Amino acid sequence: MSDHDSAVRDWSPSVGLVAVAWTGALLSALWLATLWISGSDPPGRLIAGAATVGLAALALFWTRARPRLHADAGGVTIGGLRRSRHHPWPLVTDVRVVRVRRLGRESSLLEIDTVTADGDERLYVLGRLDLSADPEDVAEALSRARP
Repeated sequence: MSDHDSAVRDWSPSVGLVAVAWTGALLSALWLATLWISGSDPPGRLIAGAATVGLAALALFWTRARPRLHADAGGVTIGGLRRSRHHPWPLVTDVRVVRVRRLGRESSLLEIDTVTADGDERLYVLGRLDLSADPEDVAEALSRARP
């Protein structure tokens, strides 16, 4: 394995995407406040509230889970909302790309199967938005980084 292949790699949602999510959460919160103060349109308040909560949760997750995926010679670390989980390479059982077709559009997902030290299995599914990269390219980089 060359020095280039053993380099530390990080993949995260793009900063622009995270900024758009925070901006959307702020705008929907302002919309909700306007509807609440006016006292009109109860269905609109429900929609604005759901949009605010959903966008804020997504923006918080993407902010907190940075980097979403980290790979080095020691293994992979998957970022999450509460904490990151490190999995040494011997406990990573499979890395594969799955192609799915939804709404007439084909996309790729990166699946990482791991086993914990106590035998529990975990499956991580990461898409293009999580990685800001093509999952096929990430899978290839992971296979090069794996000893």
